[in-house]
Amino acid sequence: MSSNTQNAPNENNYWKRNLIVLWFSTFVTGIGFSMITPFMPLYINSLGNFTKSQLVIWNGIAFSATFLVMAIMSPIWGKIADRRGRKLMLIRAALGMSIVIFLQAFVSAPWQLVVLRLLQGVFSGFVSNATTLIASTAPKSESGRALGTLNTGVISGTLLGPLVGGIIAQYFGYRIPFMITGSLLFLAFILTVIFIKEDFHPVPKGKEESTKEIFRHLKNSNTVLALFVTTMIIQISNNSINPIISLYVSQLMHGSDKVTLIAGVVAALPGIANIIAAPRFGALGDRIGTEKILISGLIFAILVYIPQAFVNNIWQLAILRFLVGISDACLIPPVQTLLTKNTDDQYTGRIFGYNQSFQAVGNVCGPLLGSYVSSALSYSAVFLTTSGLAFVNFFWVFTHLHRKKAKK
Repeated sequence: MSSNTQNAPNENNYWKRNLIVLWFSTFVTGIGFSMITPFMPLYINSLGNFTKSQLVIWNGIAFSATFLVMAIMSPIWGKIADRRGRKLMLIRAALGMSIVIFLQAFVSAPWQLVVLRLLQGVFSGFVSNATTLIASTAPKSESGRALGTLNTGVISGTLLGPLVGGIIAQYFGYRIPFMITGSLLFLAFILTVIFIKEDFHPVPKGKEESTKEIFRHLKNSNTVLALFVTTMIIQISNNSINPIISLYVSQLMHGSDKVTLIAGVVAALPGIANIIAAPRFGALGDRIGTEKILISGLIFAILVYIPQAFVNNIWQLAILRFLVGISDACLIPPVQTLLTKNTDDQYTGRIFGYNQSFQAVGNVCGPLLGSYVSSALSYSAVFLTTSGLAFVNFFWVFTHLHRKKAKK
């Protein structure tokens, strides 16, 4: 019997309240994580004297370190979540990361920051387990809207965080945001302990299936695997920009003393667009088909990344980054919705764990790709490369979904 069936009598009491609490928790978590985004290269630069190439490489490694470990740990935590429950994993992630990120305020060398970000990856998984908990309890007919709404929490926080971090770093220094981030994650830990309810029924011992058996029993295992790859390419595309966004803003502003603040504003604009668009696209996908939303988002992403390589001033970049937020609203939430609709509820933890693993691989490769391209060519070349990746992803999704429909 699936956990969703077992939860049926209580899900109306649980899932909406959990959605509200987890939306706020993922929102503050997203703010905390992204608060350092605008000034990570500047923070690393303050730890020593580096050439441009050294700075870009250290920055790429620091961005990627967390996700390298996350790629390894996510399936493990997903399996434990299916055995012990998602609430326990939420508690573990929030508390562990609050401590590790707080300590990042006290590093004195880039390698120390990298070590702590590697350790941060060990305690990762708050957002993925929040997604799993909502996906396994929300009614299938409302999964698109529920996951779209939840996704606005983390994405909006992630993309509004740079604005908050930029302001704080501008006036109080680079180390304070790490302390605030640790505090916000501790708040998420407290909210989870007090308010999150889970009527969890694990699979009895001796009846657990291996990952290979789970994929064999999935209704559309090929679709699930295709969605994993789609998630990875989306993350590579989005995160290839992270290592260079503040440096690109600095180049456009010709070294203005307001670079940190303006970089935060520019990085926040996609979050504002996402708050507006994601729930609406989620509900629209429930009506007209989630696949159509995903394909449309990929096409739009191709179109909005290209002109970012040719902007002449900060206002042009700002407008285009706002449009990026609209394309983002059509990408990750639809993928999560399609995974939910193609996965048995009792295995949601492991499936979303593997999806986060692919997401983490994308988060590793994205910053490294952006760092390499910007170092070898230019900042503008990163946006063209990202547009090319969006086209590859569009071709992958379109051909796969077409093949799936042809079989039907």
